[in-house]
Amino acid sequence: MRGERDVVHLATILRGDEAHLVVRLDAYMVDVTRAARLPRWSGQGLPLSLKRLVDAFAAGDPGPMEAVRRLVEAARAGEHDELIEADAPSIVWLPPLVPSKMIAIGLNYWDHCREQHVEPPRQPVLFPKWPNALNAHRRPIVLPEGSTQVDFEAELAVIVGRRCKGLPAERALEAVFGYTTFNDVTARDFQKGDGQWGRGKSQDTFAPVGPWVATADEIADPQALRIACRVNGVTYQASTTAEMIFPVRELIAFIARGITLLPGDLIATGTPHGVGVYRTPQVFLRSGDQVEVEIERIGRLVNPVVAPGEAGMLELPSRWPL
Repeated sequence: MRGERDVVHLATILRGDEAHLVVRLDAYMVDVTRAARLPRWSGQGLPLSLKRLVDAFAAGDPGPMEAVRRLVEAARAGEHDELIEADAPSIVWLPPLVPSKMIAIGLNYWDHCREQHVEPPRQPVLFPKWPNALNAHRRPIVLPEGSTQVDFEAELAVIVGRRCKGLPAERALEAVFGYTTFNDVTARDFQKGDGQWGRGKSQDTFAPVGPWVATADEIADPQALRIACRVNGVTYQASTTAEMIFPVRELIAFIARGITLLPGDLIATGTPHGVGVYRTPQVFLRSGDQVEVEIERIGRLVNPVVAPGEAGMLELPSRWPL
């Protein structure tokens, strides 16, 4: 089994006006997109984007991921000419990829049901996160006009790697490309006042995701990961994915009974206990706050919170290499 230093973590950042795939190397990153255009790596199969890696996974082609691993080893041996400091404040982060759809799961942790004093659901509860909600690491969460109850929800997200429908649970993890961190930001007053979840869950910027993607082969068991959420350094959620009522494999199988899952789809798998609305006193996000979601072996997603009008929906670059 690979050691921690060998775990491949992938992300997407903005360089100039173009999205670039990067791979983490300890405290640094290697620009995979740039390397793919260098003479030395020409013909080596390096992918230009995470979408290309997902597409290769879907096709059963291990070549692009093997090329990424060779690039990492070359950089580790000092044979690559550019390293980027992974935590440099100048980095502009993007979502790892643009999902074809985002499917979220409600009430999927035993401890989250207990804190609400509700019966666990008999089957997964699905709802969409609309595309306008997509957000990225270190990008602001914008408080919407008319809401005073914006809450945080730390979640493990699944990146689907293969087209699937009617996939049995015992084979469902074969369709997973990788895992990332997700914050299912929610306007509780909209959610409860509307009587359904669409508007409260899908305000602009309410779906921060990333920055890091750990490929599925790096996560031996997605039901054995510590998950936490902190606001301004205070831990509010601290649990484990073992608390999921419906594990990842069952979620995929349930969704795929009637909804075709496509490569690049994102499934947010639910949140554990500790969200702000069920605390005493209640805790809601305010302008100036900083929210962190952290998942073991995957990474940490950080977002500042700003007032209405201080920022808007995430604008994606026009150049996103395929």
